Amino acid sequence: MADEHEEAEELRDDVPSTIARSGDKAVRTYKKALESAEQSYGDGERAHRTAYAALKHTHEKVGDHWEPKDEPGPSDEQAEKSAPRSRSDDGDTAGGVDTRAKKGHLVEVAEKLGIDDPDGRNKDELVTEIRKANDRETARARKK
Repeated sequence: MADEHEEAEELRDDVPSTIARSGDKAVRTYKKALESAEQSYGDGERAHRTAYAALKHTHEKVGDHWEPKDEPGPSDEQAEKSAPRSRSDDGDTAGGVDTRAKKGHLVEVAEKLGIDDPDGRNKDELVTEIRKANDRETARARKK
């Protein structure tokens, strides 16, 4: 375990800030997926988007970082697709929000993020509000 932690620490400077603020497994998952994607697609946006898609199978974005999901699997329809080609042709994503989670889980995440009246919202509203809160938290963390 100490070796895995040391490996993740060494990789933190080479990953996006939201991932660097996350647990060791998120860091390793993203970096290993990125390295594999770069072998297939070269260094560029496609490789990074593919690495994010891989991360979304095991983690969800909560605030300014990524947390392990209770159940592995794609977080939204876009994460389910393999190798997104470009931002313009792969449609909307949920920004790391696990849209396939049960409403109860989304309510818990919303409460953690301080969203008003999460119980009174439907799943789509929760996903939208969680994504907005995540974006705000990430922007705040980047200013620090």
